[in-house]
Amino acid sequence: MAQTEIDAIRALLSSKPRPIGWAKRRKRLDDVGAAWPVAEDVELAAVDVNGVPGEYSIVPGSDPSRILMYFHGGGYCSGSIQSHRRLVTEAGRAAKMRTLAVAYRLAPEHPFPAAYDDALTTWRFLRNQGIAASQIAIGGDSSGAGLTLALIGRLSDAHEELPACAWLVSPWADLTMSGATVASKAAVDPLIHKDYLNELAEAYLPTGMDRKDPRVSTLYVNFGNFPPMLIQVGSDETLLDDSTRLAARAGAADVAVTLEIWPNMIHAWPLWNAHLEDGRHALASAGSFIRVHF
Repeated sequence: MAQTEIDAIRALLSSKPRPIGWAKRRKRLDDVGAAWPVAEDVELAAVDVNGVPGEYSIVPGSDPSRILMYFHGGGYCSGSIQSHRRLVTEAGRAAKMRTLAVAYRLAPEHPFPAAYDDALTTWRFLRNQGIAASQIAIGGDSSGAGLTLALIGRLSDAHEELPACAWLVSPWADLTMSGATVASKAAVDPLIHKDYLNELAEAYLPTGMDRKDPRVSTLYVNFGNFPPMLIQVGSDETLLDDSTRLAARAGAADVAVTLEIWPNMIHAWPLWNAHLEDGRHALASAGSFIRVHF
């Protein structure tokens, strides 16, 4: 069943090849991500996060005093609240808490440090609402997972209180693309390849910026006193090595790390949870992890 379902997702992605131009690419991701609407019991509310567009979600029975703050993927150049709405709302259901999705500024119109600063703005917004750091989990997929780690690293370096835990789906943590699986998994990954990653990195980074800067390549962040981390990645991802190396580096720094490698899964597969059993199972696992750390 799982193989049949992931093959159907692959077919869907193949039927909507990545177009030329950022506007068309953004629309494609919105269209693909919104192929299945949110559940009927989800309550959505737009919010101005100190100038950054955001959206709360909650389902009956969830705790509104606890927040899962979520940064969408899309290589810092695409993705939106709309493209990831089904993923975020179902993650909130699994974690039994309210979610806050964030529409951080996108490159190339807004290169680094725009998204990096918007992540901090979102954290400050919640803290200024009187929400304790221990009542906040931070999550993200792909570049959004990179933003998650960059924000926690920024807070840690400033000796500020940290969130309860971090949830990372298919993280893009190395903008140098030095992982071996960038090449070895290229034939089985339907989405993410080295040329595309280089295009994204060039759009996101200012001219001359070191790609190993830990604010953008969070594989090199100082993990120090990071909170517990859950990393979920598919075995068919070119970015598989980003996850395994993240787990190793964080673990070596005495961070409590859980690494899940999901057989046959592709980049950010929980996006397709409405019609992918392994997507639902991954969200259930993430929800359990988050609840444990509250």
